[in-house]
Amino acid sequence: MLSFEQALETLLAAAQPVEEVRHVPLLAAAGRVLAEAQRSTVAVPPLDNSAMDGYAVRAADITAAGVCLPVSQRIPAGTVGTPLQAGTAARIFTGAPIPAGADAVVMQERCEHGEAGVVINHVPHAEENIRRAGEDIAVGAEILPAGVRLRPQEIALAASAGLPELPVYRRVRVGLFFTGDELVQPGEPLPQGGIYNSNRYALRTLLESLGCEVRDLGAVADTLEATRDALRRAAAENDLVVTSGGVSVGEEDHVKPAVEAEGKLDMWKIAIKPGKPLAFGEIRKAEGGNAWFIGLPGNPVAAFVTALMLVRPFILRLQGVQHVQPRVLTLRADSAWVKADKARAEFLRARLNDQGGVEFYANQGSAVATSLCHSDGLVINPVGQVVNPGDTVAFVSFAELLA
Repeated sequence: MLSFEQALETLLAAAQPVEEVRHVPLLAAAGRVLAEAQRSTVAVPPLDNSAMDGYAVRAADITAAGVCLPVSQRIPAGTVGTPLQAGTAARIFTGAPIPAGADAVVMQERCEHGEAGVVINHVPHAEENIRRAGEDIAVGAEILPAGVRLRPQEIALAASAGLPELPVYRRVRVGLFFTGDELVQPGEPLPQGGIYNSNRYALRTLLESLGCEVRDLGAVADTLEATRDALRRAAAENDLVVTSGGVSVGEEDHVKPAVEAEGKLDMWKIAIKPGKPLAFGEIRKAEGGNAWFIGLPGNPVAAFVTALMLVRPFILRLQGVQHVQPRVLTLRADSAWVKADKARAEFLRARLNDQGGVEFYANQGSAVATSLCHSDGLVINPVGQVVNPGDTVAFVSFAELLA
């Protein structure tokens, strides 16, 4: 069996970012991946400005608390004042440019009105409450590297540098379908032997949350011809085809021969639990070229975990993301896991508790979907590793994987 690390390395080595680049307005760029590094053409802030509502002064004019200075001008944000005369103060507001000659701002809470002006009840030091021009961003500085997935904070940073749009990779297109005559859609009557197709909802929403354009072909009949037809349709206009179910070698598992007929396939047995069977390959397109193919197991937890840990980084790399691995935290186990698998690493569903430890869900079966909702993430447990309370474990949060 391949190790998890070997399988992931193979996937990431194959993935190359899509080539097309789109220039999109800032408000449409969230969740997209930046195709080119961005530099600022302005300094941020553009001028020295006040960090507080208060009074701009010359620090040398205030040698002791209680000095009263006449107020020579009023400077709201967006207005440039005149040079500050010695022995005077300027009423100033947060974000307003510092007038020439002033070297400190005394916050208004430390001042009071006097008969001849403002009484300064604090001895300021030079630079106090002043934001210097360019202290956040210098002119020409790189503000965003290529390959970053744009969050609201990156969008805001681009806006602060005055960029109206950003170059991003086009969205990855994914064709999705499911095999199994037993699959029934929620809302339909459930016949004897049928199961509701939860994987469709888990995988489609996961792919969409990653920013993919998803073309959902639904459930496909358990026949070789139906599977081949679905592969052709899914590959026609997509970069990647993802399926769930039918990747074993039983008489009703048609994905393997269908992919081999329509392209090429590697069948992997990965030393992980859940998610041992996984298929990776390519599907030929009628007009030329290929679409990548990943076949996931059919059990709900196995499908979801392998999608998070293997499909997600593959898609991020197709999108042009440089850093695709989630952060792994070292935490304390507050419950035991004694059923360690002697041949496979385990992705154990676990919940964070109020004491900063993790507790394992009791039933770790690959079809127990409730374990995913109960849990806050996955403990990555090495082969054969028994966990006792107090041991440290490697934990990756769903919040990290689903961000």
